[in-house]
Amino acid sequence: MDLYNWEQVPKEDLFPGFVRQVIHTPSMTLLRGVFKAGVSSPLHHHVHEQVTMIVQGKMRFFLDGEPVELQPGEVLRIPSDVPHSAEALEDSVLMDVFTPARTDWQ
Repeated sequence: MDLYNWEQVPKEDLFPGFVRQVIHTPSMTLLRGVFKAGVSSPLHHHVHEQVTMIVQGKMRFFLDGEPVELQPGEVLRIPSDVPHSAEALEDSVLMDVFTPARTDWQ
């Protein structure tokens, strides 16, 4: 068993207005992302299936160009290799689960 505390997981400033924390297990990666309102992630895709949960705030995702708005309590599954991006409509916190593990981030 492994026990983690987000207060002790290193923070990475990936770009202005976005901070991530990452926990890796052998089979998945968990990301905690903090976005400032108005900040967007660039369009990208990856082989990993992604499940995104909004903890706080409101975000708009674009999957294959289609907008989807998420608020706390809502969960979005992004299939493997689907182009997607995100925009924080408010200061937001999200949790992403990736499978398989994001070895490109380790």
